[in-house]
Amino acid sequence: MKKLLSLLSLVALIATVSFAQTDVIKDAEVVTQDTNTDSPKMDFESLEMDYGTIDQGSEPLRVFKFTNTGAAPLVITNAKGSCGCTVPSYPKTPIMPGEESAIEVRYDTNRVGPFTKRVTLTTNENGENTVVLTIKGKVNKKEAEPSLPVKENSSF
Repeated sequence: MKKLLSLLSLVALIATVSFAQTDVIKDAEVVTQDTNTDSPKMDFESLEMDYGTIDQGSEPLRVFKFTNTGAAPLVITNAKGSCGCTVPSYPKTPIMPGEESAIEVRYDTNRVGPFTKRVTLTTNENGENTVVLTIKGKVNKKEAEPSLPVKENSSF
């Protein structure tokens, strides 16, 4: 009997919490849409960067340039790569309306083969507050350098 009562209490608690969160989210969306008419807006030159076909160990840095075309300062709170081989860096200070800035992304070009990776930015933009950038390309294995012949009977 105690197990049944505990189970019913747990189900009631879960139902209450899930319905309460849904209502809060709906209310927050309405408030966001009504009050954030003067929000920041990120306009990128491109949301995708193609490294093309490169050799192993090539330059890993690519830059995504953007402009804040909104009416309020843009704040980027986080930038996260889809794996440890993709490392983004982003401006930590607010980007004012009309100001240009950039997101730098480094890919580990020592990993051979084709790749498609994503960087997710969290911002204070109105509506959708995440932006997804994509890098792709193919890394070819670097040709082995010819070894120098070893001279026998050498005196050092």
